[in-house]
Amino acid sequence: MHDPVDIAVRHDAVARRRRMHRRHTQRRLSRVLVAGATVFGLALAVGPETPTLTEVVPPAADSIGPVALAGSGTLTAPSLWRPAGDVLKRGKATGRASLPLAPDAREQERKESLSRWHHIYTYSTRYRIKPDLARRIYDAAVTAGLEPELGFRLVRVESVFNPRAVSRAGALGLTQLMYGTAREFEPSVTREQLLDPDVNLRIGFKYLRTLIREYKGDLKLALLVYNRGPTAVNAAIAMGMSPANGYESIVTRGYRGRGTLD
Repeated sequence: MHDPVDIAVRHDAVARRRRMHRRHTQRRLSRVLVAGATVFGLALAVGPETPTLTEVVPPAADSIGPVALAGSGTLTAPSLWRPAGDVLKRGKATGRASLPLAPDAREQERKESLSRWHHIYTYSTRYRIKPDLARRIYDAAVTAGLEPELGFRLVRVESVFNPRAVSRAGALGLTQLMYGTAREFEPSVTREQLLDPDVNLRIGFKYLRTLIREYKGDLKLALLVYNRGPTAVNAAIAMGMSPANGYESIVTRGYRGRGTLD
């Protein structure tokens, strides 16, 4: 007969050994999982050139230390510290293209839009006109290749920013175009259309830009032809007289631009 006390003691001992075995097994498994997660995180942080979890690498002097992996040998985790020069050369060493340093196209477009509206509101305040009219003049000048400042000066002198201005000689609109001159650029245009701000500015600025080019950048001479007409200006020059009548000085007083954007 076995002593019941001895049997109970033996059962308790077996149970304790089993519990200790399970605890040791769980600790080893936890260490393996933690080590694996650490190495995997380091591999992602350092880059593709870092050894993967399945590679066995020799220990390095600056490594974190060996990690035991069941059935896969010893894996040495890579060092967190790397020379600055190596980090800067990574793109060339691995053949990967460096990140572009060019500005974002959308950001550039946003800055250009803000700059445009800043100029428009500046001209609107300076010449005491509505922002919508300032926008029309600014955009028409840029489209025609004129410096916006010259466009505003021309319109102020010609029509005092009145879109429906009509002179005694029959000049029409903001830029005071003669109907015959306007038809040289747009043959189908009508007199009523010349009172439309966009049409008038488009043709008037195109005409002035053409004169500046024709007279080889001589802005004052181009303005005189715009005001007096080519016949009167060329006749005065042919007779050795100055074609100036003061108009060009009024438009360009205090203006230091050359008239065109190109």
